[in-house]
Amino acid sequence: MNTRVVDELGLRHGARRIDVAVVNGSLHGYEIKSDSDTLGRLAGQVEVYSAVLDLATLVVGERLAAEARKHIPKWWGLMIASEDSANKTTIIGKRSPKMNKHIDPVALAELLWRSEVVELLSRMGATPKLLRSPRAILYKELVSSMPIDQLRDAVRARLKMRKGWRDREQPLLGAYSSQPTPRC
Repeated sequence: MNTRVVDELGLRHGARRIDVAVVNGSLHGYEIKSDSDTLGRLAGQVEVYSAVLDLATLVVGERLAAEARKHIPKWWGLMIASEDSANKTTIIGKRSPKMNKHIDPVALAELLWRSEVVELLSRMGATPKLLRSPRAILYKELVSSMPIDQLRDAVRARLKMRKGWRDREQPLLGAYSSQPTPRC
């Protein structure tokens, strides 16, 4: 199974950006809050991330850990980062993420580029007139034409296949890639 790691993945057309997204058999987002951060944006991030991600994990410094736990849903994972006197950082998993059962299909479809939605709808026999519709209509049509599990698969596949996505192309990792796995 191939994996793509994306830094700063925009969700809901850029309304929020998850720090790191791992795309393989699921879409797993990691939000990172160091001890020098605040939790002021966390509620809005939780709302948007929970509409799109299959799995979510908050990685937080020790100072913010207790308060952060109160603000994330029970299905989110939690990892705590601590630094010792030699400035060595250790990250410990405190709670494993669980599969999100409340994906918003339209929010998920919004991860697709217009051309990707058009391609999917074309394969399903959409009319040329429909394919010229505004993006919002195309997303709704795609969602109404495809079960959520099939939509999840289609979105993950398109995210992994994209070329020229960023200024610096992210490597596709896995069995068919000669790229080394990045160290986080």
